[in-house]
Amino acid sequence: MTTGGAPWPVELRYRRATRALEVDFEDGRTIVLPAELLRVESPSAEVRGHGPGQKQIVAGKRHVGIARIEPVGNYAARLVFDDGHDSGLYTWRYLAELGATQEKVFADYLAALAAEGLGREP
Repeated sequence: MTTGGAPWPVELRYRRATRALEVDFEDGRTIVLPAELLRVESPSAEVRGHGPGQKQIVAGKRHVGIARIEPVGNYAARLVFDDGHDSGLYTWRYLAELGATQEKVFADYLAALAAEGLGREP
């Protein structure tokens, strides 16, 4: 099954030891997304803003973890992070897209941190 062309996940697992979310899709693909990346690229208004050019750079999240994963209907999950962040719905499409582009997204994040004189450490 797909949701509007989006891949359908069959299982989400959080690996505490590596602080990574593993997502298995029905097509056999598995993506592994670090909690830090999920937190700093949260689809929430707090991170994304309410319009173009409002995205916030979130620093100091190198050691963030996921405390809980809550299902939201048939289309998304809410990730509750151990730093208290719990807004933003991670749709199946968003997780798949982030999985496919995570190297570039993370490199862009590191460049943005450096440009602002910020770091990954808390």
